[in-house]
Amino acid sequence: MLVLLAGIFVVHIATVVMLFVSTIANVWMVGSSSWGTISSGLWMLCNRSCEQLPVSSRDAASLKAVQAFMILSIIFSVIALVTFIVQLFTLEKGKRFYITGAIMLVCWLCILVGVSIYTARFTGRVPTSTSSHHGYCFILAWICFCFSFIIGILYLVLRKK
Repeated sequence: MLVLLAGIFVVHIATVVMLFVSTIANVWMVGSSSWGTISSGLWMLCNRSCEQLPVSSRDAASLKAVQAFMILSIIFSVIALVTFIVQLFTLEKGKRFYITGAIMLVCWLCILVGVSIYTARFTGRVPTSTSSHHGYCFILAWICFCFSFIIGILYLVLRKK
C-alpha cells in the first residue's frame, strides 16, 4: 500500500509540474515562416523575441477563458496535493480519500474545458505562419488531463490500510 501511495504522490507532483509548464510556456502552436520558427502560447507570440499575443476582439474572451481554466486547474491540483498530504496523516485507517479525489476531478474538468476551448478556437492559427502544428505545451496539457482523471479515480477508490 505504501508503494501505491508513493506512486500516486509522484504522479500527482509530475502532473502539477506539467500543468505549470504547459500553462507558462509559449509553445501551444508552432509554425514556420520566412523568419524562422514561430511559437504561440496562451500569453505570448515568440519568433526571435516574444511579444503580446495578438488576438482579435471576437477571440479575446475565448483566450481569457482558456487562461482562466488552466490557472484554475493548477490551483485545484495543488489544493488536491495538499489535501492528500493532510488526509494521509489525519484519516483513520480504512477511510477513503473522497475530498482529494473530488478536487482532482474538478482539476480534470478545468483542464478539459480549457484545452477544448483552445482546440476549437485556436488550432492551426499562428500569425504569419505558412504551416503550423501543436507544440509540446498542448500535448502536455492533454497528458495532464489523462493523469488527473486517473489520479482522481484512484483517490476515490483508494483506502488507507
